[in-house]
Amino acid sequence: MKIYEGNVGQFIEDTVQNRISDKLGANFEEYYGRRANPAESRSWTNSLQFLKNAVEQASPKDNMIVLEYELPYSTQRIDCLLFGKGQGEKENVVLIELKQWEKAKDCDIEENVLTFVGGGERMVPHPSFQVKGYHFYLKDFMQVFQEKGSPDLFSCVYCHNYSKENKTLFQPKFQAILKEFPVFAKEDFQKLGDFLKSKLSNGHGLEIFNRFAESNIRPSKKLVDVAKGMIDGQKMFNLIDEQIAANNTIIDRAKKCSKLERKSVIIVKGGPGTGKSVIALNALAELLGKGLTVFHATGSAAFTTTLRKIVGSRASHLFKYFNSFISHKENEINVLICDEAHRIRDTSNSRYTKREFKSNTPQVEELIKAAKVSIFFIDDYQVVAPYEIGTTKLIRETAEKYGAEIYEFELKTQFRCGGSDGYLNWVDNTLEVRETANRLLTKNEKMEFRIFDSPQALYEAIKEKNREKPNAARLVAGFCWDWSDPKQDGTLVEDVVIGDFKMPWEGKVGKKLAKGIPEAPLWAFDPNGVNQIGCIYTIQGFEFEYVGVIFAKDLVYDPAKKAWIGHREETSDPKLRRAKEEEFVKYVKNIYRVLLTRGMKGCYVHFMDKNTENFFKSRIENH
Repeated sequence: MKIYEGNVGQFIEDTVQNRISDKLGANFEEYYGRRANPAESRSWTNSLQFLKNAVEQASPKDNMIVLEYELPYSTQRIDCLLFGKGQGEKENVVLIELKQWEKAKDCDIEENVLTFVGGGERMVPHPSFQVKGYHFYLKDFMQVFQEKGSPDLFSCVYCHNYSKENKTLFQPKFQAILKEFPVFAKEDFQKLGDFLKSKLSNGHGLEIFNRFAESNIRPSKKLVDVAKGMIDGQKMFNLIDEQIAANNTIIDRAKKCSKLERKSVIIVKGGPGTGKSVIALNALAELLGKGLTVFHATGSAAFTTTLRKIVGSRASHLFKYFNSFISHKENEINVLICDEAHRIRDTSNSRYTKREFKSNTPQVEELIKAAKVSIFFIDDYQVVAPYEIGTTKLIRETAEKYGAEIYEFELKTQFRCGGSDGYLNWVDNTLEVRETANRLLTKNEKMEFRIFDSPQALYEAIKEKNREKPNAARLVAGFCWDWSDPKQDGTLVEDVVIGDFKMPWEGKVGKKLAKGIPEAPLWAFDPNGVNQIGCIYTIQGFEFEYVGVIFAKDLVYDPAKKAWIGHREETSDPKLRRAKEEEFVKYVKNIYRVLLTRGMKGCYVHFMDKNTENFFKSRIENH
């Protein structure tokens, strides 16, 4: 998506006539179905005047310009792209990130700086690292940059209000990244002009722009498909924006852990698809390469089992469960990465815990105690059972008890659901998980959302997606049917029955299963998983291109009361049956929030309750 595109001459004229911000605002509202916030409009008015001055003296008017280009599979936007020919008729694309910063301060986290943005001082990546993320993200996803004779991509930052008298951004420690991704301060107007001239001075940008605009977009990456490469030290994902600041802090604190007097606790918050697990595995791989003692832990049997299967026996010991640290001595581990931290329990005791290892110590204390640096990736709205107590507040309070340095980050950039914040906000609003501005799902959302009249039609659509691309789709449901042991021959009982439709749940762990039937923890990974229905416990933490959801009757919308009603008698989850009424509704809302946000491209749904279906339809534009 490009909010503004045209030739350089038109851009200059629109800016001189003070209509550039109005055009951007109108296009923004048409695409997103809402107005740009005032701060964003002011930034256009202010920054684009400076950009106009630089482009006017450096780029022929027949070159092309794009403003506010939305990255594929993401909500993040690049400020400016310029297209033209440079010296020797070489085809070039120039990416420019515009910053209104006036000052920046150094901080003790390597590759990060402090600046005043969003009404307060925040730790952010040095802008050269930010633009590096955009640069390689584009090269990852745009086919045009992998083709023979592809245009070259050059990326830079223009801090038009920032004086070089403030030396923070130009310290010796940043010189290597500045050479590759330069930052131009307000005194560097002529240098920026010379840079742009060298890349764009021969004009003829339309053909290059057309190649870019018509380029195929490479498929988005599924975490489970690239996990082994990450653990083997390959660069599989390029982090951007808030992900970079969080990752820098993790790596910095880990590298310095032996010299730090206090523990470090890093909390990384984020909704579905914001890249929490990507950062977790990226950090694991990088820290292993530095020779540190580091482990990855979760409370999810499905997620941990799958990761162990992917990486093989040699690296499987790196992946543990939250209850694996009962007997660890304090600071025995350099770094402990706790993924899906909302699944932390009150204690690590279970029916399998030996008597001598049983403890009343809270599980979160065991995790923080065991490591010099502990990182928690968490979504406070993904707590789906009474025994799961992990929250940001609990982690923060426990870290304070241990006198730890605490760092908190919130990931907002969306990489799932078609890169659509609007879809996620709509799901939250419709389920009343939290209030958002997205009451209606608009026609402009990139996420495909379809309602099916029958579960069989839903399943046929999911199977078709799997035929088009193996392991691309799964069918899931609310846990509202019994989960039976397999039959004598190892085949599965068709527990999920809706009229004529019958399908089995996943295979139980430790039971004799017929050939080709995966156990529940590998349901998301094994291609045969498409032949069984998954539940919240097997899909949480995973993603598919398409997910089909059977929205059962444990949660229904009552149009008379205008409220969501929970039905404990409908659930087959024994733990949820014991929940208090108000807690039950909260947990089941969170469950359906997770199920409805597992898709990267599309979510297909069958509603068993007609009132609930009608309520969802009332929240879809022009339905």
